[in-house]
Amino acid sequence: MLSRNLIRLNLDVKSKEEAIRILAEDFVEAGVVKESFVDAVLEREQESPTALPAVAYDVAIPHTVSAHVITPAMNVAVLKHPVEFQQMGSPDVTLHPQVLFMLAISDPKDQLSLLRRIMKMLQNKDLLNQIRAAKSEDEIYGLLKPVIEV
Repeated sequence: MLSRNLIRLNLDVKSKEEAIRILAEDFVEAGVVKESFVDAVLEREQESPTALPAVAYDVAIPHTVSAHVITPAMNVAVLKHPVEFQQMGSPDVTLHPQVLFMLAISDPKDQLSLLRRIMKMLQNKDLLNQIRAAKSEDEIYGLLKPVIEV
């Protein structure tokens, strides 16, 4: 699910659309999603925003329906500068995520389990600060692997 090749550090983007498109295209290049995933995840973000306030900083968890997924995967990006996203459940509220966790889930039952683990992680201020301060993709991988792949 988590791969070093799907982690980006200091991703320099100007908008949520640009960030989502880059991460979704990484999935396409890795062969874990169909090309339709890119537009589907952008549409899903417009309809149902995915940004959340966490204990250390805002995050976003872009994802879409399983019809576009070939193999389950997770993409992580630490942004060079936060960009505007709308808050999950309150689209009139603007948040500024510093880290994105993009999900490609093929089984909806797995999605709930993974989201629970991510939500628990979002309450761990030390872990979130370590992710944001990481100096390499390998460091982020080492921090997240025990949390994500239980």
